[in-house]
Amino acid sequence: MKRNSIRKRGNPRSTSISPAEEYQIHTLANGIRIAHKQVPYTQIAHCGIMLDIGSRDELPYQQGLAHFWEHMAFKGTEKRSSYHIINRLENVGGELNAYTTKEKICFHASVLDDHFEKALELLADITFHSVFPEKQIERERNVILEEMSMYVDSPEDAIQDDFDELVFPDHALGKNILGTNETVSSFDREHLFRFIHDNIDTERIVVSSVSRLPFAKVIKTAEKYLGQVPHHRTERTRTAPIHYAPVSLQKERPIQQAQCAMGQPAYALQDDRRLPFFVLINLLGGPGMNSRFNLSLREKYGFVYSIEANYTPYLDTGFTGIFFGTEKKQLAKSINLIHKELKRIRQVPLSVLQLHQTKVQLMGQLAMSEESNMSFMLMMAKSLLDTGKVDSLPEIFAEIEQITAAQLQEIAQEMFDEANFSYLTFIPED
Repeated sequence: MKRNSIRKRGNPRSTSISPAEEYQIHTLANGIRIAHKQVPYTQIAHCGIMLDIGSRDELPYQQGLAHFWEHMAFKGTEKRSSYHIINRLENVGGELNAYTTKEKICFHASVLDDHFEKALELLADITFHSVFPEKQIERERNVILEEMSMYVDSPEDAIQDDFDELVFPDHALGKNILGTNETVSSFDREHLFRFIHDNIDTERIVVSSVSRLPFAKVIKTAEKYLGQVPHHRTERTRTAPIHYAPVSLQKERPIQQAQCAMGQPAYALQDDRRLPFFVLINLLGGPGMNSRFNLSLREKYGFVYSIEANYTPYLDTGFTGIFFGTEKKQLAKSINLIHKELKRIRQVPLSVLQLHQTKVQLMGQLAMSEESNMSFMLMMAKSLLDTGKVDSLPEIFAEIEQITAAQLQEIAQEMFDEANFSYLTFIPED
């Protein structure tokens, strides 16, 4: 990416090590941070470049442009064709991937550590030197339009996107990350270059790495391929949703099974209630087969194949939702069972044993998730961008241990008041 208004700045900042010595950080002269965790027992290197840019940063006519950029980054750079980008790591058994969220874009790779430099060089190339060939734009436009059609044909995915818009109406957080047919059909090279220039901020970029390589080698490689990226700041302002009113909406769809989404806005990233609320969500509808929703709706009554509750915190707000599919005739019964569990957790505090078991289960899940080096690499980058630090497992466990039953009940009474819930249901057409 080349723009005349971008300039370099001062000397590199010093390298720092976290108190837990689980990861190390170095800041380049241009503001890009390098985060690394050394793991001696693996031969695989996972690395990624995460940018604090997402679909919420798009203007209305740009809806879907962040995701479009993620796709187009693989279609040609100043020195590589799309063919050479695809084969650069595949030829050595590696993987190259990317994703876009409401607030982040990430390009990442996994390779044998002998090819770490090759991977990081390629990631830097597609992130900062893509040229967005016109012919490739037209081809990828069709690919994304097909991707959008796939989501429409998948009601369990489509309802989550539609529910965002119900909870965050007339706000970028409520817009579909993929965009609309109209916006995606309008994008050209200048749209991409302008969006990048207006949003990229080198002080809001993290290069994350997990491997057995020493930190000095990671820094040296990062300096070689990212040190010359010009320093650039943006004055971007993210505005929080200012109004929420519960809404209930029902849509008929050509589907076999009814789909339901229910929820409301939730706590933001820096809210002290974020972790206790996550404990509650995990208890109610987390991945465990012993979640309260699963035990009731699936195991006891057989109404659903799966049901989940999730919580997504953003910079200035958050979102919580409950999602499930069931037979049309069982929809009302399923919703009533969910309300019963929500009422129970509002009115009946957890016993000492229940609280202990809930904490232990979550801590076990967190510890197992950290066993995935790729997941840790991505989490490390996101945490640095969002909070400026990466909490170690002992630090997180200590916070979980401090949570009380009274605290959880107070949060449940606030967040699980059914009068504040919005509802979206997809009903099979007669």
